Amino acid sequence: MRRLANKISLAMEERKRLRRRSPLSIAVADRFSQLSSEAWRVATDGGSVFHSAAYQRMFERVRPPNVEPRYALISDGDAPVAAVCLQIVTLDHSHLGDLSRRRMLRKLGAKMRTRVLVCGNLLVYGLHGVSIARDADRAKVWQAVSEVIYRVRRAEKLAGSTDIVVLKDFDEAARKDSSVLRKLSYGEVETEPNMVLAVNPAWRRYEDYLQTLTSKYRSDIKNRVFKKFEEAGCSIETLDDVESHAPDLQRLYLQVHGNAGLRPFTVPANYWPELATLAGADARVHIARRDGRIIGFIVSVRDGDTALAYHIGFDRETAGEGVPVYLRLLHASLAQAIEYGARRVSFGRTALEPKARLGCKPEATIVWARHRHPFLNQLLQPMLKLVEHDVAPDVAPFKG
Repeated sequence: MRRLANKISLAMEERKRLRRRSPLSIAVADRFSQLSSEAWRVATDGGSVFHSAAYQRMFERVRPPNVEPRYALISDGDAPVAAVCLQIVTLDHSHLGDLSRRRMLRKLGAKMRTRVLVCGNLLVYGLHGVSIARDADRAKVWQAVSEVIYRVRRAEKLAGSTDIVVLKDFDEAARKDSSVLRKLSYGEVETEPNMVLAVNPAWRRYEDYLQTLTSKYRSDIKNRVFKKFEEAGCSIETLDDVESHAPDLQRLYLQVHGNAGLRPFTVPANYWPELATLAGADARVHIARRDGRIIGFIVSVRDGDTALAYHIGFDRETAGEGVPVYLRLLHASLAQAIEYGARRVSFGRTALEPKARLGCKPEATIVWARHRHPFLNQLLQPMLKLVEHDVAPDVAPFKG
């Protein structure tokens, strides 16, 4: 009994220690220009393009109207040790995909309006909320991140409460790295896995990838994807003039986006040329054409040694005819990743089965979540454990 009491006492002391003000210095800003660009560069050196100062400036120009960015720099004395990107997203019935539910929820009006504080970037898969400098004390940084979130949430009471906080998307290593959040009453919930294809170093061309597949899967790709696509009079090409064709890309993006069950944001049409300009040679837009008309597109982005099959859109009527537009675009993005010399390709969390047939393996991902009210947070934690997600099929398309 005494051992249990000591264990509880130590746990309470640890909780009190973590809830004290961080020993690190914190600067929080509503706009990126309010922070030191040089300090941000130091904190994000070697990190993702989605952490870069250029991306933050671009995001402010083309952000979805219901998403507001917030930023923070964490320093140890005068030395920057971490950069934090947050987004406050306002949700209502219009962000739900099921029309019948939307009609019902519309009657509730403003009662359905809620604001969620997200540490991360809703527009891309991956851990893009926090970039930690090399050699920084990561446990101290994550404690400081929790203080950043607390400060932002408290300040937002002036504009409207942010009841729910979400930190996205943590792989297994990052989950362990940020485990201090559990002691701060955050609960973890597993999401659908990110489908990742490990690129064989021997692949120099897309044809090298095909040759490593078993004959069954290679024939399936050639006959069910490429042949059917070409027989339908379709072709794939690289789009150089993104700005002129932004309305076409937006039209196709909305056809896919509008079919989603939950769509917390919608990017504006000027997002496409801005992204292409920002990434430069590290971004490619491939389009599918039929009779001169653009019927699909995919954006591929090189981010360090990872290539992302980032955004996709296609004409649903054409796809309804049995034309494999979606699958052909995935292969175009894979070919681009091999050309980039990427070590891995991130295909995201949807359509798990066709991505598994490409050779992707599921990468387990969690989000940390917390409700601001202690009692409601106690109810939220067991509910998070009940959240179900699709499981990727076990497919072995490669030889050997």
